[in-house]
Amino acid sequence: MPLICLGLEGTAHSFGAGVVSGEGRVLSNCWDMVSPQEGGIHPREASRHHSDMGPDIIKKALTEAGVAFRDIHLIAFSRGPGLGPCLRATATMARSLALKLGVPLVGVNHCVAHIEIGCLESGFRDPVTVYVSGGNTQVIAFAGNRFRTFGETLDIAIGNMLDVLGRIVGMRFPAGPGIEKEAEKGENYHSLPYSVKGMDVSYSGMLTAARRLYSEGVALSDLCYSVQETAFGMLAEVTERAIAHTKKTEILLTGGVARNKRLGEILTGVANRHGAAFHTVSPPLAGDQGAMIAWTGILQHSAGDKLDVADSHVRPKWRTDEQDITWRASS
Repeated sequence: MPLICLGLEGTAHSFGAGVVSGEGRVLSNCWDMVSPQEGGIHPREASRHHSDMGPDIIKKALTEAGVAFRDIHLIAFSRGPGLGPCLRATATMARSLALKLGVPLVGVNHCVAHIEIGCLESGFRDPVTVYVSGGNTQVIAFAGNRFRTFGETLDIAIGNMLDVLGRIVGMRFPAGPGIEKEAEKGENYHSLPYSVKGMDVSYSGMLTAARRLYSEGVALSDLCYSVQETAFGMLAEVTERAIAHTKKTEILLTGGVARNKRLGEILTGVANRHGAAFHTVSPPLAGDQGAMIAWTGILQHSAGDKLDVADSHVRPKWRTDEQDITWRASS
């Protein structure tokens, strides 16, 4: 039987469990998300959600994969970055399972996992990655044994900006899908701060300006259209600079905001201008889920990475570019 890994993801609002084989087959990918009626995510409430729902989600993942606990060879968990209470709840479950089953434990960088699951699905070997989610906005490329951050947000992530705007206009969390739906009806563009500083972006000024436009009575569809075009245009500029600098031939879009079709269209244009292949991670693998943790855990384990339970503390501020990527050839 090939290596079977159970991956647990619980960095923020979602708890996921995924079972993946050493051959890269996603056997199951189950998750559940906190979605409050109003306001954003409270870390302690999300942590309780993970603790309460986690065991059943894990059992469901095993059932859908057609495996039992005794068939699991490896436990991987999201070690960071993320919300401390959520990370600790997830790590506790992972440690308990590893000790109970007597199998190795691997701690996975959540951001790296988004890249690796995208590479698995697309077949890409060395892309420029646009990683966009509620908590992260980065343009990343592999160089010198690490995933280097070529550009990132200087303040709030693009997903967070969209969620806050959604709360302002009365949408429920997560607001991205609602904003995308409204934007499709928009016709009139209203100028918003376009803030690209070198290779980095800033979204706080855009959010403030969007709030003002809404208070002045600008149509919601036009507001959402304007926000998307401006925010995504900023990402496209940084991506275009990164692909021109690195001379890479692949662009990967991953993370929860990758589900937005308009963002995919804009980045497709960037790829076409530079003769690069483009891939958007499919919706089931775009958000936070266990399959990406399991697959990255397999890659790390295959390179000799192991983590003693006693040393498996979580890393809430673990950056993408702080981990040596031992399973990829240096470039």
